[in-house]
Amino acid sequence: MRQICSCAFGRKDCKKRKGTMKPRLAKQMVKGLRLCENVTTTGRKRQMIHQQYEVDDHLHEECGVFGIYDMDGNDVASTIYYGLFALQHRGQESCGIAVSDTSGPKGLVLSHKGMGLCNEVFTPEDLESMKGNIGVGHTRYSTAGSSTRENAQPLVLNYIKGTLGLAHNGNLINTPQLRQELARTGAIFQTTIDSEIIAYMIARARVEQPTVQAAVAEAMKKIKGAYSLVVMSPRKLIGARDPYGFRPLCIGKRGNAYILASESCALDTIGAEFVRDVEPGEIVTITQKGIESNRSMCIPKEQHARCIFEYIYFARLDSVIDGMSVYDSRITAGRCLAKDSPVDADVVVGVPESGNAAAMGYSLESGIPYGTAFVKNGYVGRTFIKPQQSQRESSVRVKLNVLKEAVNGKRVIMIDDSIVRGTTSDRIVGMLREAGATEVHVRISSPPFLYPCYFGTDIPDREQLIAYNRSVDDICKIIGADSLAYLKMERLPELSGGRQYCHGCFSGQYPMKPPTEDIRGDHEDFKRGSESHIIS
Repeated sequence: MRQICSCAFGRKDCKKRKGTMKPRLAKQMVKGLRLCENVTTTGRKRQMIHQQYEVDDHLHEECGVFGIYDMDGNDVASTIYYGLFALQHRGQESCGIAVSDTSGPKGLVLSHKGMGLCNEVFTPEDLESMKGNIGVGHTRYSTAGSSTRENAQPLVLNYIKGTLGLAHNGNLINTPQLRQELARTGAIFQTTIDSEIIAYMIARARVEQPTVQAAVAEAMKKIKGAYSLVVMSPRKLIGARDPYGFRPLCIGKRGNAYILASESCALDTIGAEFVRDVEPGEIVTITQKGIESNRSMCIPKEQHARCIFEYIYFARLDSVIDGMSVYDSRITAGRCLAKDSPVDADVVVGVPESGNAAAMGYSLESGIPYGTAFVKNGYVGRTFIKPQQSQRESSVRVKLNVLKEAVNGKRVIMIDDSIVRGTTSDRIVGMLREAGATEVHVRISSPPFLYPCYFGTDIPDREQLIAYNRSVDDICKIIGADSLAYLKMERLPELSGGRQYCHGCFSGQYPMKPPTEDIRGDHEDFKRGSESHIIS
């Protein structure tokens, strides 16, 4: 039995109750919801003091990936570092780089990874010592697997055919089944992340397949879910994207070097030219001969399911994903809000950073002046990316401060990208009122969240979502706004430029059958309870 308090479900009063609880919900609570008594998760007990953590009201994305192959033989570690720096918004928990020399001995891979930001993990001496003209890099936020150094990527795997370096963005939905299959046939697991499953599946397939890229294709037939992969072998750099295209991946070129990156903004940062996006289901192989493409895993475009939140929130404003500008997408969202949910006001403001462009779009469409109401502490970064609530300060004021001169005595329209739990929206609305705003009207550039995500976005269980079993009016009262409106579902195609997208978190209709049980974050429990053997 697991004893929890009802305030874990968002109620203010603490009323103890007893009952069974899924391990996922227990983990979410340990990650920062209000709770009482003892919380028991599978295989261990955690004693929790009745303490209220501030739950940041934003979504979490899993990772950013980067890879480069310099045909001229130049060292690439510093380039990977700056590429990861441009992708830091996709994960601030850990990062790593692995490099190899294609003209040197096969199997020699130099890697360095650790917990924290890029500029905390790497020193100039670290980068200088990493000699090699091919490499992969990764920034991580954990949606599956615990937050430890062992789970930092890239993963480097030594096996009978040589070495593999792998960086993965996304989340698999059949990890437990694959993990059991591998364990029964002799696998030993060094991490609790699904990325290790992918690496093992590729390594196993490579024993029977003639090339690494063929092994990747064979592994893709077995893994299910969301993944954008960058794989380094001794002489090749491979990129792969799941058939639905949940997560982005693009190709760039700088001189005689080819690059793979989660977002085009990373290409801009290193001075590379954007070549094209990796298509959903496509495998690209970069060698001395150039780029080869395998589209055998591609599915009809009508079945594609890009994560719509890449455009709404995750991706950096200056990125272009599958031909659609993130900036244009957010401007469009703001324009749609102004058309569908107008209100008389004196100024339109955005909650930094992703709310700013949508606020500009609202202003352009409505004619109401756009203003800057929030000053963001540039040294804090996107602190909500850190998965443990105990790592966050107790007030949103650490990150944001209101410009009183911009809102005092004015009717304010505040644009934000989402409301997940509602735990910071009320604080921000309160800050505007304290600064003298006479009215605060909240507009959200996404529909209400009603369902969890299984494909790499850390949307929590339904019971924790403020929109679950509540009307818009109820939510408006909870956050203390004068009015509240969300983006309409039928407007989403305009944000993606007509491209197919996943809307499962809004509608409950997923592009593939979701797991029967919520297995997100439970891989560490499997590791503790399973037999471990050596992979051959």
